[in-house]
Amino acid sequence: MSAESLAAFRRTQSHELADLAEQHIQHDLTETDRNALKSAASTVSTSTMLGTLIGLSLGAYLAYKVRSNRARMFQAFRASEKPTHVRFASGREEAIPDITPLLKPTTFGDFATYSFFAAGGILLGGELGLLTGSVLARRSIMGDPDTSKRIEEAFRKFRVDMLKKQVEQLEGGKRVLDF
Repeated sequence: MSAESLAAFRRTQSHELADLAEQHIQHDLTETDRNALKSAASTVSTSTMLGTLIGLSLGAYLAYKVRSNRARMFQAFRASEKPTHVRFASGREEAIPDITPLLKPTTFGDFATYSFFAAGGILLGGELGLLTGSVLARRSIMGDPDTSKRIEEAFRKFRVDMLKKQVEQLEGGKRVLDF
């Protein structure tokens, strides 16, 4: 059994592009440029992680509040006096079924509440963290015009090489899309 049999270890076009990008980073950029890119990537990663953790915490807190409010509403409903019969104008009297057991909070409902609020918090917090980190990283890279210019030039060269590789693959009749 080779390493190629597992999808995580297969060499695909993305690995080739990553190698090409690494070559451009090593050859087209100075050490300070590489450090600026690593710092920007670290900023994005840290902001995304913090946003995700804050979103998860906020989601769990809101789920706790919703669940406790639902439990309090159920207790109030259960303790209140409810009518047991309805008397119509014709004098007929009908019994009203007790719906209290149907309104009782369930373990499944609690699980769903915590799951959905936590997932929503993770998604919202992660996206806001990614957005914030991207803005901060862009500011740090664009702060030095020379570094910014070298990074843009290296990216431009990378794109040219990437498109040349894709043209070679198309003209050679190789598969371009990896499914």
